[in-house]
Amino acid sequence: MSSNSRQNEVGMPTKEEIRSELVGRAIALQPLLRDCAARGESDRALPVEVVDAMAGAGVFRLLTPRRYGGHETDLRTLTEVSEALGEGDGSAAWVGMIIAVTNWMACLFPDRAQEEVFGADPDARVTGVAAPTGMGERVPGGWRVSGRWSYNSGAPYATWAAVGALLKDESGAVVDQALVLIPASDLTMEDTWHTAGLKATASNTLIGQDVFVPEHRVLSVPAAAEGSYPRASRDEALYDSTFGPMLLLCLVGPLLGLGAAAVNAAVAGAEGKPLSFTVHGRQADSVGVQIQLAEAALKLETARLHTYRAVDEVDRAATSGSPLDYNARAHIRARAGLAAQHVIDAVSTLLNVHGASSFADAGPLQRIWRDANVAARHAGLVPAVGLEVYGKSLLGIDERVSLMV
Repeated sequence: MSSNSRQNEVGMPTKEEIRSELVGRAIALQPLLRDCAARGESDRALPVEVVDAMAGAGVFRLLTPRRYGGHETDLRTLTEVSEALGEGDGSAAWVGMIIAVTNWMACLFPDRAQEEVFGADPDARVTGVAAPTGMGERVPGGWRVSGRWSYNSGAPYATWAAVGALLKDESGAVVDQALVLIPASDLTMEDTWHTAGLKATASNTLIGQDVFVPEHRVLSVPAAAEGSYPRASRDEALYDSTFGPMLLLCLVGPLLGLGAAAVNAAVAGAEGKPLSFTVHGRQADSVGVQIQLAEAALKLETARLHTYRAVDEVDRAATSGSPLDYNARAHIRARAGLAAQHVIDAVSTLLNVHGASSFADAGPLQRIWRDANVAARHAGLVPAVGLEVYGKSLLGIDERVSLMV
């Protein structure tokens, strides 16, 4: 009997009904996000009312366990919610996605760590930086960790951070690459996020100096990449999701939303904007414009098809208890990068259609263009790396160029 059938028997909503409700809440936030986007850029941080509204809509609890009051949904729900938020504002979508998925990652740690994070505060917000720019030295009961972790999206709103570190034994030899959970209160934040796009994500640098991290708040990245998590085994399929694909595909949701917003803006403009230096009083009457809009829309559709097919593969594997093998993961890594590339190609075409007025501060297209181009350059979405990983897999070349697969 399926889990949906069991839920229906006791009158509980199905997974699809829960997803529909949560996506609906995200769509309802779009007017607020659009209204606040320019102020968020100016302040280089999301306005308080936006953060509160996303919290109220359940965005940060999307992947938090039900036993801690979360929704415990799946990657499909996270992606659909992120896409809906991205239509309103790229920075808000990015922060919501990052906190939700890093909360998921915190649930891969031993139960004692989960209890410290979510048991004490069901509204806990974990942000993180996977790059191992910290160093941990063995001490009794755990590790003494120091480091600087840049690009920590949502840093001002976090209560905990999951940050990367190389762990050294007593002799000074590196023995593991890990993610370590640290209370945000044990870290300082340096204002370093001065960028062209995603300005309101406040992706600043976290700094830690000789922070004690107990053994139960350490997650080995090489082990996690191969599906070995130190959490206790229980009937929570979400936390059996494959590590690399989960952390890569989640990045595409906000980009899909930004692409949809760009189409809407270009189509709306084409209805009344003349095509200068031509006979066309409306861009919409130009065959050239019609063709470019169609091409952009199809590129976005291709990005969505690649993304959601891969997302569903990750969710099915988690539910069935059959982890994705390396070749499947390599395929997903390539598709994530390809989808991101299709989005920024489509957005570029749409700016060509709308013309020089795309770059007016008063309009949304210039911000969409900047946000999408910054988001698509996340290290997990670099197309060349994904293609290399997938190409090696197709050729049977057993050379691992990235742990994030």
